[in-house]
Amino acid sequence: MISLKKYMDSTQSAEQEKSAPEPHRSLSETGIFTLAVNAYRSALREMGNCSVEACPALGQGLKQSLGQVEEKLAVDSSRATLEASETAAREQVLDWGRRTAAHYRQKTAEVKELLLVMARMAQSVGERDQRCAGQIGEVTSRLRTIASLEDLTEIRSSIERSAADLKTSLDRMAEEGKQAIAALRAEVTSYQSRLEEAEELASKDALTGLGNRAWVENQVEQRVGAGTVFSVAMVDIDNFKHVNDEQGHLVGDELLKQFAGELKSASRSTDLIGRWGGNEFILLLDAGLAVAEAQIERLRLWVCGNYDVKARSGPTKLKVEASIGLAEHQPGETVNEILARADAAMYAFKSAGHARGAANRS
Repeated sequence: MISLKKYMDSTQSAEQEKSAPEPHRSLSETGIFTLAVNAYRSALREMGNCSVEACPALGQGLKQSLGQVEEKLAVDSSRATLEASETAAREQVLDWGRRTAAHYRQKTAEVKELLLVMARMAQSVGERDQRCAGQIGEVTSRLRTIASLEDLTEIRSSIERSAADLKTSLDRMAEEGKQAIAALRAEVTSYQSRLEEAEELASKDALTGLGNRAWVENQVEQRVGAGTVFSVAMVDIDNFKHVNDEQGHLVGDELLKQFAGELKSASRSTDLIGRWGGNEFILLLDAGLAVAEAQIERLRLWVCGNYDVKARSGPTKLKVEASIGLAEHQPGETVNEILARADAAMYAFKSAGHARGAANRS
């Protein structure tokens, strides 16, 4: 992936070494940087398109995610935004790659198993038909001998025996057919259950157990299509990078899991919660802004505070604060637009220094 951060570092170093830069040189470097940013944005778009072609089931989520990163770069190409976009794109592509590989492994195993089931059933039906064909053949041969009989009593007796044997064979065929159908139905039901489990697994975040980004985006898209009233909240754990840098990624992962658990505890049964990526989470509330604001304020008071984790030096407490941005869906607004507004509200809250409700948090 193109690293614009490295490009910026190199250009800044070069500028520091120049004692008297020429006027036209800065203009040239500015032009090169603009071209690099545009090429980076184009690469993000093409990566999204390719992911849809490679895996239609999971590619749309990555395409939308990379599209949002690309849209941010279109309005802000500052160093901080470039570094954040590079990190976000890398995490999203790596996560999509892992989920896509697991998705195709699962699908391959399921198709293979279904083919084996069909092969076993075909073999069973073939063996059954051979047995019944042999039995019917015996009855047919016996019926042919009746024509040579002269005793009416013997003829009647032979016909009765042949009819009884034929009925037995047909009854056995019907019963074995029912058993074969029942066995096939059971196999298909089992296959369907495993497929549903695989689809559910593909919709969950591996670390926290919450819904993953693609699943949440799909839920938002369904509500946009249905025209229902709903609100979206973006939740970001503040200063999470310091936790990873000072305590290590294992402690960071433990904090993410605990934070996700607190989000679930503080949410209502009708609220949908997902991990948006990194240290960001997303909530989908089937309510208007007034009700959603009250719920988010209650949730903020619950999830912010001290968390007990096992750090390198032993058990320790980490004080956690979170920035939350809320947006209610407006008529005619697209999925990307409502998500972008919630994201912007979250960053505005973070920039304001948590002015709202800061005195009430423990």
